[in-house]
Amino acid sequence: MATLDYEIFDADNHYYEAPDAFTRHLEPGYARRAMQWAEVDGKKRLLVGGKVNRFIPNPTFDPVAKPGCLDSYFRAKHSAQDIRAAFGDLDPISPSYRNRDARLADLDAQQVEACFMFPTLGVGMETALEHDRPAMLAAFRAFNRYVEADWGLNHEDRIYSAAYITLADVDWAIEELEWAMARDCRVINMRASSVLGADNQRRSLGHPDHEPFWAKLNDAGVTLAIHSGDAGYGFMLDYWGQNSEFEAFRYEPLKALLTWSPISDAIASLIAEGVFARHANLRVATIENGSEWVWPLFKKLKKTYGQHSYAFAENPLETFAKHVWVAPYYEDDLLALRDAIGADHIIFGSDWPHAEGLANPVDFVHDLKGFTDDEIRLIMRDNGMGLITRRAAAVL
Repeated sequence: MATLDYEIFDADNHYYEAPDAFTRHLEPGYARRAMQWAEVDGKKRLLVGGKVNRFIPNPTFDPVAKPGCLDSYFRAKHSAQDIRAAFGDLDPISPSYRNRDARLADLDAQQVEACFMFPTLGVGMETALEHDRPAMLAAFRAFNRYVEADWGLNHEDRIYSAAYITLADVDWAIEELEWAMARDCRVINMRASSVLGADNQRRSLGHPDHEPFWAKLNDAGVTLAIHSGDAGYGFMLDYWGQNSEFEAFRYEPLKALLTWSPISDAIASLIAEGVFARHANLRVATIENGSEWVWPLFKKLKKTYGQHSYAFAENPLETFAKHVWVAPYYEDDLLALRDAIGADHIIFGSDWPHAEGLANPVDFVHDLKGFTDDEIRLIMRDNGMGLITRRAAAVL
């Protein structure tokens, strides 16, 4: 394990949800419409909206893969026809994956001072329930109560767990944000997608109907994380004749090569529809989306601004530089990312304890060859520590 002369900030830690994460605080009337467990062919399966959900192949997480066991696969050092076989032997679930105090002990051993904490299962549930908006809102309200009870939205100024927000109902989103703020929330999580409204029409993130929420978040001064998950882009897979059901760890060559990018589209919406221009205090951290999407988006922003500068309050590349922080994959071209957005807008995330992450979070430093010591400290600590600080909005 690498060593540094300072503790680090990990922008991408995860818990493995307790079996009752969505049901413990769920209103009884939604029990059959939201999440429930059932035995199917002798295995415990998660039902979401009355259907078997395969977002996570093993939603009980016990046993579970070793942290970082897919490292060499994601570095393209070996091929795996059956990705599930590449996991190797599974372990009984560690107390640290579900208990915040046990996690603190692991953070101490890993030289991690503080971290953002994200769901594993929770980032893949919105798509499965968006056809039943009341059930979806009830499920995520219950889920946020579980997160607060088991992890805390701010546990000892070290574990900053993200409240999950959907804009499917703006009033609900504002209520959840206010509830989270009352519990010292420092980060909220949202998926990279449009949302389905009560009228069954899709709306972009920057749609005028969402303006009250963005104003509230701007005043709150907390960071918006857009973490990867099921963004609802199955329509594109359907178009190309692929299985559109989102299943983690099931890879097919064509799926990997299609050029869809939910995170690029989400950031484009916030820039092109003026959300950042109207709300100068908004900060967005893109988590577990890698960084390969940055260059194609920059190319499009440059061209669009050149053709339609009247539509933007400022050069959109400058807008990006002010409002967006990127957590790249360790296998990305990190030097090129530095040259594109600056070391002061790169944040490190280990994805611990997931199989596709790093076994030892601090080892990310080994992939920062060519960076100065000051740049490494920005990426491994200072940028993330800045994002957990609530920032007061300017008084106009």
